[in-house]
Amino acid sequence: MGESRVGDQEVHCVLFESAGPQNTERTLALAMQRVRTLGLCDIVVASTTGDTGARAAELFQGLNVVVVTHSTGFKEPNTQELLPENRERILAFGGHVLTCQHAFGGLARAVRRKLGTYELDEIVAFVLRMFGQGIKVACEITAMAADAGLVPTGAEIIAIGGTGRGADTAAVIRAANAQDLFDLRVLEVLCKPRL
Repeated sequence: MGESRVGDQEVHCVLFESAGPQNTERTLALAMQRVRTLGLCDIVVASTTGDTGARAAELFQGLNVVVVTHSTGFKEPNTQELLPENRERILAFGGHVLTCQHAFGGLARAVRRKLGTYELDEIVAFVLRMFGQGIKVACEITAMAADAGLVPTGAEIIAIGGTGRGADTAAVIRAANAQDLFDLRVLEVLCKPRL
């Protein structure tokens, strides 16, 4: 992939005092501001119960909004945490819902649980968490959405994640598939907790 060349830019980054859902509205507003400035059309947002995803689908209506959920069975077997009413809201606002295995989990997590050893994808997740849980989530859901064909690889997108519930992190990311993860680029961090 070729690197695009642009002149020096000064980009505002908000560092939240604490992590969590109290930052959701501000995170979405900061993401919207950058979407408008850069003319982006692809937004990927993590959402567990769908509250954040539905709000993002409403706010970014008319754009390509991909709401990435936990995989079914993530917390309890045969259980999906995305609430049906939030799924309906996301779809009504024109968003997409992506439910699949996590890019930095899945089979490796099964190996860890059974054999007590970490696999490569979980080590990558630990490294990304050094920048914050939300940055790890943003990178992971970007790869997942690219793998599903819901965002184009090589394109600049906005990825929104969080620490636990809600959204507290937003970044501009150049999308890549999971198998090409090292081509993924975090181009800008718009906001994150200062932890």
